[in-house]
Amino acid sequence: MNNAEQKRQVRKQIQQILAGIQPEVRLQKSRVICNEVLSSEEYKKASVVMLFLSMMHEVDTTAMILDAFQQGKTVAVPKMSWQQRHMIPVEIQSLDTGLQIDRMGLRNPTTGTPVPHEDIDLVLVPGLGFDRQGNRLGRGGAYYDRFLASPGMRAQKWAVAFSEQILDAVPHDENDIPVDAIITDAGILRMQAR
Repeated sequence: MNNAEQKRQVRKQIQQILAGIQPEVRLQKSRVICNEVLSSEEYKKASVVMLFLSMMHEVDTTAMILDAFQQGKTVAVPKMSWQQRHMIPVEIQSLDTGLQIDRMGLRNPTTGTPVPHEDIDLVLVPGLGFDRQGNRLGRGGAYYDRFLASPGMRAQKWAVAFSEQILDAVPHDENDIPVDAIITDAGILRMQAR
């Protein structure tokens, strides 16, 4: 089985696991994960944070976004360009306006000022699966991998995930960008400096 087939198989397994997590359990686990992030020194020191707008089976990032607004941090989220196959970080100032559900089911900003990559202090990324070496298995579009490999990107790269998403190993290749830490409901996994 080649790497692409392995990735497809693992994605399918994790999607089934995520679909089996009860909504109230997902909410409770999301609270624990958010609290871990919000109490971290890296988050407290960051003036520009990039978060993602959660989809149904992902860690709910709402509490982190609202806290960042309250703390006066600049909050960036991905604005997806499906035609050009890339994403750009744009600043948002509300979760109530300037967002629309796009054809992929994502909340996508309709407005927002682009945030330079080099200004971002901490970026939180989603994913389907992770391993203890920081390897990340996304949904297959490589949007985050291309974004994280951007020139000028100096931010700490953190993933937020449910403990069920941590595997012994995830299939990866040289284009897959690993994360510096994974924040789960079972605690923080910090990777060794590369």
